[in-house]
Amino acid sequence: MPVASLSPSSSALTYLYIAAFSLFIFGIMQGTHPTTAKRGNAIAAVGMAIAVAATLLRSDIHNWGLIAVGLAVGTVVGVPAARNVKMTAMPQMVALFNGVGGGAAALISWAEFRHQLNLGGDIPLDILIPILFSMVIGSISFWGSNIAFGKLQEILPSRPILIPGQHIFNGLLLLAILAGCVTLSVDHASSPSQGLFIAVLVGAAVLGNLFVLPIGGADMPVVISLLNAFTGLAAAAAGFALDNVALIVAGTLVGSSGTILTVEMSRAMNRSIANLLFSGFGAPSAAAGPAEQRPYKSMGAQDAAIALAYADQVVIVPGYGMAVAQAQHAVKEMADALERKGVKVQYAIHPVAGRMPGHMNVLLAEADVPYEQLREMDEINPEMPQMDVAMVIGANDVTNPAAKDNADSPIYGMPIVEVDQARQAIVLKRSMSPGFAGIDNDLFYEDKTSMLFGDAKASVGEVAAALEDL
Repeated sequence: MPVASLSPSSSALTYLYIAAFSLFIFGIMQGTHPTTAKRGNAIAAVGMAIAVAATLLRSDIHNWGLIAVGLAVGTVVGVPAARNVKMTAMPQMVALFNGVGGGAAALISWAEFRHQLNLGGDIPLDILIPILFSMVIGSISFWGSNIAFGKLQEILPSRPILIPGQHIFNGLLLLAILAGCVTLSVDHASSPSQGLFIAVLVGAAVLGNLFVLPIGGADMPVVISLLNAFTGLAAAAAGFALDNVALIVAGTLVGSSGTILTVEMSRAMNRSIANLLFSGFGAPSAAAGPAEQRPYKSMGAQDAAIALAYADQVVIVPGYGMAVAQAQHAVKEMADALERKGVKVQYAIHPVAGRMPGHMNVLLAEADVPYEQLREMDEINPEMPQMDVAMVIGANDVTNPAAKDNADSPIYGMPIVEVDQARQAIVLKRSMSPGFAGIDNDLFYEDKTSMLFGDAKASVGEVAAALEDL
């Protein structure tokens, strides 16, 4: 086994940590553009490798056997999971990996609390407070992320799971957790302190579960972003407790970026964060009667191909249905066929389409769709009236005109891709069932809209083949 040789206060260790978090920051900067994101990920990974190696070189690191076992287990589990996960399952993988980070921070806090007690005497507040903070936030993040994973993986119902008085219970539980932390801050040297610490840890775990259960699947992208911020904050607090600069910086970067992303996504949905987290969005209404049967038009792949081929401008609006069908490569082939006929093709990207931020961008980049063709919602909406055909592939709530026109709709006020402003709309969908919001999409029933039913990948492939024959 290697022999640690650097003092925790040595200059060499500080320089290694500076190099590590410099690479973190540079990697994040590279990740802001699809063409450099892969390189940025690799750069950040090198920074993490340096941080881990520098930590293992500290003279106060022991238990090499346990460390080796942990690294081996993490490698055996993590590498196959990351390599084999489908792009459609990437959001739940992100939730799961994020939860593991929060759980690790909580366990580190517990271990450090016991270590400090074994040293004897009172634990200094500048160490105890970060320990308690990391324990509570890390535990909430771990268990909340597991619930998010379960909802996205459809192990749990994606709809909000509500119990009577749940928000009141959650508030009382939070107060109890805070009271436990205050008690530990005042008196942690007595023998019952470890039992109280575990009780607070378990209380935070219960709160993490109850915090995410009432949130519907439509809001999971925001929840994952928020829990990611929680994990970063927990890691940063653990870094203060352990006096680890790299952990402080990495956690702060994750916490701040997750917080910014959460705020931006809530703005994109025109809803407050409190409304996203506590409204039970997507819950079935007890007053709602049977769905109204309204007339709609449908078409076949041949008719869709004709409409697209005779257009000057076509905009494709992707959603989670495209991801589920893994239709991104077929969409690219269809777009190539249209471009060979002189049709201008663009893609309208809603900020919260899919199940995580940037989900559609990643899928389309995987299919080698030029980044220049990807247009953000706010950028392309003013051009929608000039679009001859808007093809919606698996997007539902983010194209629903009710968000603009119906003040009684649960999604009223949410910005949408204004497909209803295009001259013609073609919607690819398996059925007329509602999306995650649980409401009908008024777009489906407009005179200008035609439904193309079936699996998105198969339907797009049929359209592409028909285009070649025209």
